[in-house]
Amino acid sequence: MESQKRFKPEFSFEFFPPKTAEGAAKLRQTREALAQLKPKFFSVTFGAGGSTQQGTFETVVNIQQNGCNAAPHLSCIGSTKESIREILRQYIENDIRRIVALRGDMPSGMREAGKFQYANELVEFIRSETGHHFHIEVAAYPEFHPQASSATADLLNFKRKVEAGADSAITQYFFNADAYLRFVESCENMGLELPIIPGIMPITNYTQLARFSDACGAEIPRWIRKRLESFGEDMASLRAFGLDVVSNLCRQLLDSGAPGLHFYTMNQAGPTTAIWHNLEISTIANN
Repeated sequence: MESQKRFKPEFSFEFFPPKTAEGAAKLRQTREALAQLKPKFFSVTFGAGGSTQQGTFETVVNIQQNGCNAAPHLSCIGSTKESIREILRQYIENDIRRIVALRGDMPSGMREAGKFQYANELVEFIRSETGHHFHIEVAAYPEFHPQASSATADLLNFKRKVEAGADSAITQYFFNADAYLRFVESCENMGLELPIIPGIMPITNYTQLARFSDACGAEIPRWIRKRLESFGEDMASLRAFGLDVVSNLCRQLLDSGAPGLHFYTMNQAGPTTAIWHNLEISTIANN
C-alpha cells in the first residue's frame, strides 16, 4: 500500500441519470445534500451502448453549472470514433475536466462491439484527441472482472489501461478489504503507481444488492449474506447492520492507506451521509 499512501485522500459520489421528472427532482435534492460534504467530484453513469447518453450529458452539465465538479462515464462498446469525438467536444465546451472511461456492457441484441473493444483503446483515443484536458479514471476489479479468463489476464488488462494514459482508477465495490489490498500489491509489483480508489456500496436492500453482486462479480461474504437474510422484512435492523459493516470496511481501507473512497449512492443521500459521519471524513479530508 506504499504507493497509495503518497496520494492525498479524495472522496467522490456516483449517480445514475434520472428517467423521470420525479427522479430528477429527487436527484437534485440528493446532490444538494451531498454537495455539503464537499466531494472532489460527482460521477454520472452511462448506459449500455450509450443508452443514457443524453441523460448523462444533461445531468453532468447540471451538476457543473451548480458549482460542483462532474465526471461523466463514457463507455466505448457500440460507439464510433465520430460519436466519441462529438461527446468529448461537448464536454470540453461545458468545462468538464474529468471522465470515467469504461468498456461498458454489450446492449441486448448487439453482436459486435463496434470500433472500440476495450477500455484501453478508449483511453488512448481520448488522449490522442484531447491531450491532457481530461483527468481520466478507469475501472479496477479487486475480485476480478466476471468475464476475465484469469486473474493474471485481468491484471494485465488493467495495466494496459494505465499505460494508455489513465490518471487514476475506481474499483468495483467489494466487502473484503483483503481483495483490495492484494490487488494494490499486484499493481505495485507491476510498477503501476496511480491512485486506486475503493468503490463503496452502502447496504440498504439485500435483494437488490444480491442481484447487483451476482451480475458484476462482487462477492458478498457468506457471513454477511446470512446475517442480511436473517433480517427478513426488518429493514431498520438490516440497514443498521449494513451501516456498521460498510463503515468498518471503509475505516480499515483508510487506515491501510487507501487514497479516498468512491460511493455508489444509488441516487440516495442518507446511507452515504451516515457512513461519512461515522468515519468523520471531513477531518480526514482536511488533513
